[in-house]
Amino acid sequence: MTHIIGIFVCLLTLGIAGNSFALPKVQRYAVAEMATPVLNTPDFQGVFGGPHGTTLKADTCGQLPSLEFVALPKTVFTIVDVIKRPGQTIYRVTTDDYPYPEPKGYYLDSRFVRVKSVKPPTRPRELPPREKIIEQLLAAQGVPYVWGGNVTGGIPQMLLFYPPAVQLKSQELMHRWLMSGVDCSGLLYEATGGFTPRNTSSLLSFGQPVLIAGLGVNEIVAKVQPLDLIVWKGHVMIILDQERVIESRPDCHGKKDGVRLVALQDLLTDLLAKRLPVDEHCAVMEQDRKSFVIRRWYGVNAGRD
Repeated sequence: MTHIIGIFVCLLTLGIAGNSFALPKVQRYAVAEMATPVLNTPDFQGVFGGPHGTTLKADTCGQLPSLEFVALPKTVFTIVDVIKRPGQTIYRVTTDDYPYPEPKGYYLDSRFVRVKSVKPPTRPRELPPREKIIEQLLAAQGVPYVWGGNVTGGIPQMLLFYPPAVQLKSQELMHRWLMSGVDCSGLLYEATGGFTPRNTSSLLSFGQPVLIAGLGVNEIVAKVQPLDLIVWKGHVMIILDQERVIESRPDCHGKKDGVRLVALQDLLTDLLAKRLPVDEHCAVMEQDRKSFVIRRWYGVNAGRD
């Protein structure tokens, strides 16, 4: 018995020294305390300020390709890694609110969240009444298009956490710095309080199909209901009624950038000249001819009319 205990002590000692018997890592979680930008890079300072604190890391259209989405308050994250930077701590995270693969990972600034050792309940999702959603959508008219954005009012804490070294010269630059605006799916995400999926890749199959294959403009108009979605890979538009559609669309020249209303009949006329109406999205067919679907989700996924 003494011999066995001696071997065990020896192995344990070697294990501690060589880290072979290291205790399992304690899982930690984070809960968003405010609207929280989630990037696909840990270099927040490089995106918001750059080396001199005066520039945004934007593409040629002025968008921030590093921004994935803005997590709503009470969003729950699993912390995968902790990255220490001068004056800040960055978490690499995953979240059920944004379940899309990203080889580079997703990151947030620790100042936006509260850390928990026990997994908190998921963010509550309560779908607003149809009229409230439409009211919110209409209130967003004129709001700028922001890639990855889903908070029309932006994130004022950005000026505290990443203060510009100089006064921002334009309102547009201020909008970008605060992420004040929405992309196409972000418009819907904000209006529904984060009830709907955040990306068009999920909206393509969200809810139930409206059967439109082979139909013309007037036939499609007769079939749609308020909050039905016109979706194709990379874009979504929201039907308000049988006359109007609302969308957020980018434009590098700034002429049509942002949230705007479109006449449903005019939209469908233009759309049918370019895309094929189908009942279900098919990636294989998409390679041969571009298509679009209409999805009905309100009262289907939500269980209310």
